[in-house]
Order: sequence, then C-alpha cells, then structure tokens
Amino acid sequence: MEKQVKRIGVLTSGGDAPGMNAALRAVVRSAMSRGIDCVGIRRGWNGLISSDFVRMDTTSVSHIIDKGGTLLYTARSDEFREIAGQDRALATCRLLGLDAIVAIGGDGTFRGALALSRRAAERGYQLQVAGIPATIDNDIGCSHYTIGFDTACNTAIECIDKLRDTMQSHERCSVVEVMGRHAGYLALYVGISVGATAVLIPERELNFERDVVEKIRRARLAGTTHYMVVVAEGAGNTMEISRQIHEEIGIDPRVTVLGHIQRGGAPSARDRETASRMGYMAVEAIANHTGNCVVATQEGRMVVLEMEEALAMTKQFDMDRYDILEALTNNYCGR
Repeated sequence: MEKQVKRIGVLTSGGDAPGMNAALRAVVRSAMSRGIDCVGIRRGWNGLISSDFVRMDTTSVSHIIDKGGTLLYTARSDEFREIAGQDRALATCRLLGLDAIVAIGGDGTFRGALALSRRAAERGYQLQVAGIPATIDNDIGCSHYTIGFDTACNTAIECIDKLRDTMQSHERCSVVEVMGRHAGYLALYVGISVGATAVLIPERELNFERDVVEKIRRARLAGTTHYMVVVAEGAGNTMEISRQIHEEIGIDPRVTVLGHIQRGGAPSARDRETASRMGYMAVEAIANHTGNCVVATQEGRMVVLEMEEALAMTKQFDMDRYDILEALTNNYCGR
C-alpha cells in the first residue's frame, strides 16, 4: 500500500538558470496547497549530504518569481556520486521524513536523483523523485525546452546588439562566444536573431573557408564593413578563430566572451510560466504516486515521463534552423 506523501524536499543542482526560483516557488506553493510540507535543500546534493536545509512555506518563496539565480544556491557534488555519499544523503532524508524529492537541474541532477531513489529502495526506504529540466543550453534529451533558455538568449541578444553598435562605428569584425559546450541551440538561436554573418556550432563540422571566410567576403562584396561571428563554446577556440580570420582576410577581429552573464538576470515570461507549470506538475505527479519521473515539454505539450526512460532519450538537433541561417546570409548585406 502506498503511503500518503506528507513531506517533500526540493533542491537545485548543477549550473544555475533563470527561472529556477519560479520553479521552486511553484513546487512549494503547490505542495502547501495539498497540505504537504516542503523542505528546501541548500547547495544541491551537497546539502542533502551535510543536512543543510530550511523549512519552506508560501511566505518563504514570496517575491522570487522575478529573480535570477536560485534561492537555495547550487553546486555539483563529487561525493554524491559514491555510495557512501548517497547513504549520507539518504540518512538526511530519513531524519527529515522526506517522502519525495523534486530536483531542478539537468541530466546529471536527474541521474543523481534516480541513483538515490534506487539506493533508498535497496535500504527498504520508499523515496520518489521528480526532475524539472533547467539549463540555458537546452540540451536535455527528453525535453524540447528547458527552463532558462529563453532568458539566456535574450541576454545574449541584448549584449550583441550593443556590441554591434561599436563594431559598426569602427568598421570591425566581432567574434562572440556564447555558452554551449556540447550543444549549439543557444548560438544558432541567437545568431539568427542578431543577423550574424556566421554561426559556428558543435553539431556542424567546421570548414573555415566555407563557414567563415567566404561569408565575410560575401558580406564585404555586398557593401558591409562590419561582421558578426557567433561561436558556441564547444565549436572552437574563439581566439584561434579570430587569429585565422586575421591571417586569411587581413582584418583585425575583436573577441568577446559573454560567459556567465548569460546565466543571470530576471527570467523572461516564457521561463517564468514554463517553470511554474513544471513545478506544479512535479508535485501533482508525486502526490499521485507516479513514481520517479521527469516533467518535460514535447511538441508544445507538457508531459510526465518515467525517469529512466527520459534519461535514455536523445534530442535530434534541428538543422532546419541552420538552413534558414544559410539562406539569410548567402546574399548578406547587413542584418
């Protein structure tokens, strides 16, 4: 017989993403509306190991829906990868009487949640886990959209628009690195949105002559005197790309690495709304004893997937967007 869910823990883990606070708020308030106690675990899985927690209620999550970062802080935990670390985390779960944990983060966060639930089952302790996908890279296989992506794109677009003003004034080439170690979603989305001369992504093997040099030459022949090259961090070294541009064409590019600024700032309407719905659905799934699951978006709908199945999924990169970029830059004469 399934026991009634009386108390859940919630944590944020891995890289922070705008909208995590909105998801946290939704989890706490949805739980309270069902009469379920909620405990916030600080600093991800590290906090569960070290018993770093705080009792949460509707008031404790007031006025955070518009805040970037995460109220509970976040961290990565090497200790949690080991059985000994999981046993310490499980001891905290027993101490607090947690029936479930909602983990907000990426694939690594979900794998940790699943490992903890399985370890709990081995020790005769029933612990449900639910995952909410949050990463600005939008690279979680089971979900077409992840919390934070829209805000990060808007932040990068705003920065590049400002950078373009000075590049245009000095008739220069700018090489801008955006985040995306293993995925080019952010770079491609941003590149199309700012009218970039060229966009380099990990999913497309780089042909420097075709993808950079020839595009800049076409732009120059069309009368343009400033150029914008957007590079996903996993697509190549921006300093090396800048050096090659100088050697091949003779212009002197300026490199800008946007870095962690993309992770900050108030979440957009899309991220706030998506996070709120996901937080609500995670609590509903736990209350209904759905088991270990991930709340995801697929083809415009929000769905609840079995966690093991979700972790096995891969996301096919949509190269149609790259085709659009190619069509819009083939006869480039400014954005």
